[in-house]
Amino acid sequence: MGIVPDWLEQKAKEAEEKSKSQTSLQKAEVIQLPLWAEEKCGMPNGFLRSALFGAIRRGSRRYLQQEKVVSLDGIELIYTGQRLDQGDFDVWGAALQFARQQNLGEECRFTAYSMLKVLDKTDTGGNRKVLDNRLTRLKATAVRIKSGRYSYEGSLLDAIYRDEDTREYITVLNPKMHVLFAADQFTQLDWNIRQALNGKPLAQWLHGFFASHAKPLPISIDKLHKLSGSESTELWKFTQTLRKSLDQLVSTYQQHRLSFSYEITDNLVHVSKTPSKSQRFHLAKKARKKRKSST
Repeated sequence: MGIVPDWLEQKAKEAEEKSKSQTSLQKAEVIQLPLWAEEKCGMPNGFLRSALFGAIRRGSRRYLQQEKVVSLDGIELIYTGQRLDQGDFDVWGAALQFARQQNLGEECRFTAYSMLKVLDKTDTGGNRKVLDNRLTRLKATAVRIKSGRYSYEGSLLDAIYRDEDTREYITVLNPKMHVLFAADQFTQLDWNIRQALNGKPLAQWLHGFFASHAKPLPISIDKLHKLSGSESTELWKFTQTLRKSLDQLVSTYQQHRLSFSYEITDNLVHVSKTPSKSQRFHLAKKARKKRKSST
């Protein structure tokens, strides 16, 4: 065997280095959702602080075509698809629960039984049909959201199909969605509290909205009416449902040994609640920064 020319040896080294570089880059591009606990569910704040998943009744719903969704200041949200309700929120949240254990963009497999178990639903033909419909609706969506420096445009589910041999669902989430789960862009909801409020859409929406704030500021009843996507056409009727829903939150928080209280004065809703561990850290950091600026 002859001597390998210097130039050929150099080319081989360059090819090897390029291969190593590409492998490192591929490893660096591995993207996962934050790995929250089983009893929690991560959800982007932009979705919790808007009417995207509205407090609406079950049944027929409007189709929106690139329509601006009501949201808090600082959030821009454009949506195309059938209106989404709190049941759709639960299914998407459960899909995130499964997907958080692997890389975004990879196929995520689960059975109808396992999904319904997360949703605290019995494994019946009717519930499977509803699950099918909700997954299809989540796939047929187009969301454009901008919150602060972060933005995302795409479907809530990139793909959804079934393995007819194993009877498993297979879902895929867009890797670009990870920007919605940056440290200050999402909230870890207490899934047990949410499930305890099942069948109470406004109470569920309020739970998500107030959970997304470390220390909620007073907010008007009219603003909550619009943000929740309520279909109530008369504000006085919405106010009655709002009080009932807030009472349900107080009771449910107490059952889980957590604090939640509210007061309505001059059409403003004042809420006090137990902040999460990360929110307590945020509040402490904010207080330290304020003390430094005042000295």
